[in-house]
Amino acid sequence: MRLTQLRSFHAVARAGGFTGAAKLLHVSQPTVTTQVRFLEETYGVELFHRRGRTVRLTALGEQLFEIAKQIFSLEGDAIHLLQDSGELRSGHLRVGAVGPFHVTEMLAKFNQRYPTMQVSVRIGNSEEVLRGLLDYQTDVAVLAQFTDDPRFFAVPYSRHPVVVFVHRDHRFARRKEIRIEELKSERLIMREAGSTTRKALENALKRARVKANVVMEIGSRETLREAVAKRLGVGAVSEVEYVGDPRLSKVRISNAEVYTHAHVLCLEERRNARVVKAFLEIVDELRRERAKAGTAPAQERRGWHRR
Repeated sequence: MRLTQLRSFHAVARAGGFTGAAKLLHVSQPTVTTQVRFLEETYGVELFHRRGRTVRLTALGEQLFEIAKQIFSLEGDAIHLLQDSGELRSGHLRVGAVGPFHVTEMLAKFNQRYPTMQVSVRIGNSEEVLRGLLDYQTDVAVLAQFTDDPRFFAVPYSRHPVVVFVHRDHRFARRKEIRIEELKSERLIMREAGSTTRKALENALKRARVKANVVMEIGSRETLREAVAKRLGVGAVSEVEYVGDPRLSKVRISNAEVYTHAHVLCLEERRNARVVKAFLEIVDELRRERAKAGTAPAQERRGWHRR
């Protein structure tokens, strides 16, 4: 088996077809088709189910695709290792994130340090972001929750209090703080199940023996903000994500520990890859700056994994 054949197979699997693969590789479609057919005929296997112009991986093809993703990820690491005499003057950092709030300052510092590096960001939910790491589609990820999975190397980055926000005519609007028990009679508008902000608030309400009166679930911060602005209920958000609005007032919770956290993750096997290591060094510098300011979580926290 030649690497060019495996590369063509990998491109077809990524693109979902031979035409897309040819564009990815900047070669002709017949070249890609020939490489994949030769690979299948050499080993007497079927790697794709072909239906017109669309293709779908067979069970064997899916197994080979997992191996191919690792091979070409390592190839990229090898190229980075050999390029630029040990300095990151070229290459591509791929970042997955659940939102822009935490990742932006990391990217700003990374770009300042490595201005010629290409950077791309994929935004998704936690499951999508973790899948991106496992599929070698991203190098690092910024999540709002910790995952206790030995496949990942995780660094706790920051923590932020959860605040509630209300319409400016609400009885809480003129107050800076409320007690968590005061939410008992309120109509709560929450993010979707699985939201880290929702989990943090619900856990705090449970500890305080306050039954949450959730009247609406909304899948985006922007729509939640509009629902509160229309007096449909009381919302909650991590303070760092709160966007000021003249229609709304932000109120802190005085007597409960309600926090969301940001964590930076990579695959354990790739933590020493050059571009990953460079990003983690940036994160570590920012963590030290936060520690001086008193906003970084302690290293003893569960999310700190250095094996």
